[in-house]
Amino acid sequence: MVDHELIITDVHDEGAVAELRERIIAFNIAVTGYDDGRSLSCFLRHDNGELYAGLDGFTWGGYAMIEWLWVAEDARGHGLGKRLVLAAEREAAARGCAVVRVNTHTFQAPDFYRTLGYSEIGTVQDAPVAHGEVFFAKRLSA
Repeated sequence: MVDHELIITDVHDEGAVAELRERIIAFNIAVTGYDDGRSLSCFLRHDNGELYAGLDGFTWGGYAMIEWLWVAEDARGHGLGKRLVLAAEREAAARGCAVVRVNTHTFQAPDFYRTLGYSEIGTVQDAPVAHGEVFFAKRLSA
């Protein structure tokens, strides 16, 4: 195999990332046999179309992953995050998922996920430095 120059960049390349994802997904399907990956997104928008809360993730192989959850600062404390997560959990269960996974940082929402029944399954300190990342899972009812 010819060794080519390694290029490191701080410029996001949608095409390259899409190609990378496609190759990882193809590998995962080949190894597991699960070819049921689907996006799982929920959004709340004002009448003018402006986003004020949203969740994005995926389902695949009997589990769901919440990758992004955000609620506008002036809309927090009104149950919108809970509404989004519970909607995602219902959809994941309808798709046959047994588990939902999510990561959050120590300065974000670990207590929020605990109140929704998520169990802490791991942590990483200094991610980012002086903070941490917390990993959660929740088993969905059959």
